[in-house]
Amino acid sequence: MRKIFIFGMAVALSAAIPLKAQTLLGGKVTGNVQIDAQVSREDTAIGAAKVPEKFLSNVFGNILYTNGNFTAGLRFESYLNPMLGFDDQYKGYGFANKFLAYTNDKYEFTLGNFYEQYGNGLIFRSYEDRNLGLDNAMMGVNVKFRPYKGITLKGMVGKQRYYWDYGPGIVRGLDGEIAINSLISSWEEAKTRVTLGAGFVSKYEDDETILDNANSEYKLNLPLNVGAASFRFDLSHGRWNLQTEYAFKSQDPNATNNYIYKGGNALLVSASYARRGLGINLQAKRVDNMGFKSKRSETGEMLYINYLPAMTRQHTYALMNIYPYATQVNGEMGIQADVAYNIKKGTWLGGKYGTDVKVNYARLQSIDKQQLNDTTPVGKMATDGYKSSFFKTGDEMYYEDFNVEINKKLSSKLKLNLMYAYISFNPVVEGHSGAMHYNNVTVADLTYKINSKHVLRGELQWLKTNAAYTSDDKRSGDWVMALVEYNFTSKFFVSLSDQYNYNGGGQHYFNISAGYTHKTTRLQIGYGKQREGLLCIGGVCRQVPASNGLTLSLTSSF
Repeated sequence: MRKIFIFGMAVALSAAIPLKAQTLLGGKVTGNVQIDAQVSREDTAIGAAKVPEKFLSNVFGNILYTNGNFTAGLRFESYLNPMLGFDDQYKGYGFANKFLAYTNDKYEFTLGNFYEQYGNGLIFRSYEDRNLGLDNAMMGVNVKFRPYKGITLKGMVGKQRYYWDYGPGIVRGLDGEIAINSLISSWEEAKTRVTLGAGFVSKYEDDETILDNANSEYKLNLPLNVGAASFRFDLSHGRWNLQTEYAFKSQDPNATNNYIYKGGNALLVSASYARRGLGINLQAKRVDNMGFKSKRSETGEMLYINYLPAMTRQHTYALMNIYPYATQVNGEMGIQADVAYNIKKGTWLGGKYGTDVKVNYARLQSIDKQQLNDTTPVGKMATDGYKSSFFKTGDEMYYEDFNVEINKKLSSKLKLNLMYAYISFNPVVEGHSGAMHYNNVTVADLTYKINSKHVLRGELQWLKTNAAYTSDDKRSGDWVMALVEYNFTSKFFVSLSDQYNYNGGGQHYFNISAGYTHKTTRLQIGYGKQREGLLCIGGVCRQVPASNGLTLSLTSSF
């Protein structure tokens, strides 16, 4: 009864909220509500297990009060019970996020929960992603200070959210950024812009008993304080831009690196050029033993203090994303090149409306890891782990993706998007063994605008692979997918899709969904099957189990 009451209250609140900000005591109240629910049944053909709890729901509600320089916020969450793929430790309900903040031209103080990022996140990033079930919000104090134009200083201390509790480690950080052009009046209008930044983050965690697995008589001598620092540089000149950040971390034996005592480091470099009709971006990355958590024994994706961005294209088409890549925190080297070009209209290739072409290439490789001596293997617990040459790659290729996308308006009502990708995937990145998977994926996406309110869209996707189907990996084998979507009156839509594993499992994963949007409120209901696999966003992944049933999503803001 309690769960039904909470879910009913959330639905009623989202329906009753006027779609405009309200005033209270001279201030303004805004917020939003999100309700996701699921009913799943057993389906042995696709591996969907029997779910004891028939109705699963995740509910979020944010209230934000602003009055001048003062802001206060509350977020209510309810997981009764958590939807499939979300950790059972989320089970429960309550106010998971609350904060008070004061801001003026020079200062910003936040007490309570907050999200923050230093640079690219190599040493610190606090953020949430509801689709992944991730929330490492800080609980503590965050301060920002702008003493002079072009200078920003940050400082924080607190603990990270851990489901309904907080991790054991205390996280502390300082960060500074200087925009050189703002400090020198004669450079303010200069074409060349320079920004420098640096940060330092440390975590303190109490000692604990962890025995050497090679000799149980020895207890590891664990560092109670672990520090990480980074330096970054941003240079732009007209159409050119160069960004780089280097980070390093002190000894940090933990469950992710098998409790070795080697320091960590990471380098991220990005160069870009842009002009009308052309954009080029080149990236390079090296990561070595940079898993940084506020609880040394934690595995999985919770309690990461830092964030190591992925260097692959984040695909949106389903079969393009069937083998997503997760950042390898214990060691990877990668490059990515992205080119976007607009072929002018009126030319032979551009036609009447012009043509957009995007080409992307990414490759991720292991790093060089050498044994310390003839008797100490790579990564052995309670040792320095290994030595590594900074500019030398390892022997294993983890992931490679070459893709081309062509977006072409064929007429005033018809638009075509064609895409091809060649994706190589090494199962070792997911902790499995086996040969490389080589996949060819083709997509055709056609949109027909019937009139200003009615739009018809269709997709055809095909994946051909060398990976023969196995029951242990239900995404293996060859696939085809078809989708039809119809939007009408600008408020309603209905879609029907089917993914078919035609060379192996022989399973159909059909889905039908419908939605309605009114101002800032959106309701969507769907029924169908979900394939087991990984859901990845930005190089961070979670396992999604197979399911067969009904889903509901309701969002509203005011």
